[in-house]
Amino acid sequence: MCGRFAIAASPGDLIEEFAITVGYNGPSLPADWNVAPTRPIYIIKDNEAKERELDVVSWGLISPWAKDRAAAIKSQSMAINARTESVHEKPTFRSAFRSRRCLIPVTGYYEWATEVGAFDPKQPFYIHLANENVYIHLANENAEIDSQSLVAGKKVLSQDGDLSSIKFSDYFLPHQKHLLLAGIYDRWVDANGEIFESAAIITREAEGSLAKIHHRMPTFLPSDRWDAWLDPEQKDVAMLQKLLDFPEPTQLLSADPVSTRVNYVRNNDPGLILPIEIQEQQTLF
Repeated sequence: MCGRFAIAASPGDLIEEFAITVGYNGPSLPADWNVAPTRPIYIIKDNEAKERELDVVSWGLISPWAKDRAAAIKSQSMAINARTESVHEKPTFRSAFRSRRCLIPVTGYYEWATEVGAFDPKQPFYIHLANENVYIHLANENAEIDSQSLVAGKKVLSQDGDLSSIKFSDYFLPHQKHLLLAGIYDRWVDANGEIFESAAIITREAEGSLAKIHHRMPTFLPSDRWDAWLDPEQKDVAMLQKLLDFPEPTQLLSADPVSTRVNYVRNNDPGLILPIEIQEQQTLF
């Protein structure tokens, strides 16, 4: 699953990085190193004219049948993730899956080790592109981060296999610094006619070394599938399911153990992504 993530990018950064063509007049969200459900997040979507847009929505899909704002907010916490296996069937998600798909930019995301993994239960990890330039970029943008300590941080979870077997360009843009997570979004209108937009992250079975941490992971679409995924005219469920079916690029990701400070949403600073040293838990076998 994906229960927290970080996004430290301005609208201008994302517009340039992902070639967004429609002018943006929305808010500039402050860097958020511990994004929790119901908080505002950026999404990338295509409008009816198939022009790429940046928008701001609330994280956690509001149930279509929510009767008032209190019920709407409550429903969001139960719909932050949608499973690839059932997103096309679940009443909360199926309409958005057919018609309103998006990509959710993140600097990285957090995952907590489960009891079936290789690490102590509840140990948090920060998962991001395995690219030292990303950390150096963050250090340059945020004075509180020391680039040397980030780059030198011990990677307890090693990368999968030989990096030469998969190219960065097979999944990501050459200059890409942020991950794009497959998502869906929708609109909910309250009794006063006010429109609220919200989104959910699509998850799948974890692969490779990430499966040592948790059995679920966000879905990262290869860049050559972005256009088809965002196309508002594409409503063929079988085709959409095929877009989500591919080997995940875990070779291109790094997972760093981080402090349990991230467990508390009141903590929100760049230090949350600093790696710490841990050991894989001892087994009896």
